[in-house]
Amino acid sequence: MPPGGAAPSTRPDSPVDHGEPVALEIKQLSKAFQASNGRVVQALDKVSFSVRHGRVSGLIGPDSAGKTTLMRLAAGLLLADSGSVTVLGKDAGSESLQVQGSIGYMPQRFGLYDDLTVQENLDLYADLQGVALPDRGDRYGELLQMAGLEPFTRRLAGKLSGGMKQKLGLACSLVRQPALLLLDEPTVGVDPLSRRELWAIVNRLVRNEQTTVLLSTAYLDEAERCDEIFLLHDGQLLDQGDPKILRDRLQGRIFSVSAEKLSKRSLHAQLSQAPGVVDAVIQGEQVRLVMAVATPPRLAALLPGIENARISAVPPRYEDSFIALLKGQPHADGLDSPDGPDSQDSAAPAPAAAPDARPSTPTQDAAAIIEVNQLERSFGSFRAVRNVSFAVAAGEVFGLLGANGAGKTTTFRMLCGLLPASGGSLRVAGVDLRHAPAAARARIGYMSQKFSLYGHLSVAENLRFFSSAYGLSRQRAEQRMRWAMREFALAPLAATASGDLSLGYKQRLALACALMHEPDILFLDEPTSGVDPLARREFWQRINTLAEQGVTIMVTTHFMEEAEYCDRLAIMVAGEILTIGTPTAIKRQARSEALPDPSMEDAFIGLIEAHSRAESQTEPAS
Repeated sequence: MPPGGAAPSTRPDSPVDHGEPVALEIKQLSKAFQASNGRVVQALDKVSFSVRHGRVSGLIGPDSAGKTTLMRLAAGLLLADSGSVTVLGKDAGSESLQVQGSIGYMPQRFGLYDDLTVQENLDLYADLQGVALPDRGDRYGELLQMAGLEPFTRRLAGKLSGGMKQKLGLACSLVRQPALLLLDEPTVGVDPLSRRELWAIVNRLVRNEQTTVLLSTAYLDEAERCDEIFLLHDGQLLDQGDPKILRDRLQGRIFSVSAEKLSKRSLHAQLSQAPGVVDAVIQGEQVRLVMAVATPPRLAALLPGIENARISAVPPRYEDSFIALLKGQPHADGLDSPDGPDSQDSAAPAPAAAPDARPSTPTQDAAAIIEVNQLERSFGSFRAVRNVSFAVAAGEVFGLLGANGAGKTTTFRMLCGLLPASGGSLRVAGVDLRHAPAAARARIGYMSQKFSLYGHLSVAENLRFFSSAYGLSRQRAEQRMRWAMREFALAPLAATASGDLSLGYKQRLALACALMHEPDILFLDEPTSGVDPLARREFWQRINTLAEQGVTIMVTTHFMEEAEYCDRLAIMVAGEILTIGTPTAIKRQARSEALPDPSMEDAFIGLIEAHSRAESQTEPAS
């Protein structure tokens, strides 16, 4: 059995013959790149598998696994070093134009034109794909209805929400009906409701039009929606099969633990280090464990000296299998593969600093360090934020959730002093942001949802620059740089240009820069978007440690399971607060006879949809 306790799998040297027609056949496929520093990166190493017709197949793996390289090879956009790619019976290397004429391909950053309308984008892609004018009308109608974009044909693409842009990108890739559709992380960075809508479109294509779909994804709950999955790691095929079968091999190894006298972060910190624990994640007030062996663990061994703790067995999910398998593998070195800007990688989590003894969950009557009252922000006639009010206690982890375009990032930017409010009041660390934003900014750290460091500067130069920007003395700056290099394992990459780092290491560097001046408050705007589950776990281990040490955290995220790490959540809709409460309380609101134990995603989508129904019922008839 490999490290991490995952059951061994058979890595095929040739595609598996299921006795069904094959849409995509990969045989002994290898591809290497030479980086700017001269090193050779083996993006794919003798990979073999086949994708069957009329199925949804998933390509999964940690950052820098080779997913994007494989997608580009299948689309005829790259040439393999060795091996073959056969697409719908055509060789993707020697017959690339024919292949591109018969497939649909949607890369991670789909090329919509923001200054063109929805209709104009469809027309442009119809022109590029050679769709005859008489064939467009009916096809447009089908796609617009399927994507829910019928009312928005005259809207500029740049004015669409993130979820609507993704659906328009998918519609553009489908203007000519493809037999094979390649989707490279189509749901990254979009909210759960939009993800669910995108999956409805994919399933409809497979069911009604017999389209074959191969998609890559960073969301492992989506892997369970696939008919078959292929797990890549460091360019090799590590596992493949029916996700339900792969999931069920961890039966008897998954447990949920609670302890009355420990906060969920303290409980998580202790269980993460307990013997025999492969993985630990927070779920509500409990911690979910993946154990190395299928033997019920003893609470006395997991939590020595802790009374009134409880443990129960729970069903496995595919993510458990994925993490158990990946944690037993060596990790990449932190440099971005020349695979392109969509390629990333993660590294083994560095051990978090030991938390101090203070209780991590603030009481509701603790002094507020962030106070927002009737906050407003307008852009012309558009009210992006409306009558928003909430307070965050010192040492609290407070999550701001919402669909794309709900106003989360706008609210964040106002709280950080980066955007003036149109109305209302907001105080951060006792400072009125409308009158003294510079004084407040000195007390806060900010990590944006897009990589905002200086790509041409090295790791060390970025750390030095931010130390200077925060006004640290030379001696203090050197101390903090040594701390950052050690705590975030950045020393081996000190001279590397930050633009050449993998996304996981860019994330580490961005967080280190935000913490150089030891802020009281840390703002994290979708900090894990596009990052694989291993890197997300490492990131939240660090955030939990900061919270234990008294730092106040405000975070936005589209990963609903990350919301479980928060003490309280606010869900925004159309610029307004819909509800505020603990993760447990918000899930309780969505409980029903049909859904007695809703997940955070169930609760989020249920609340958003209930709000939409209520709004539609109160709208005056036209």
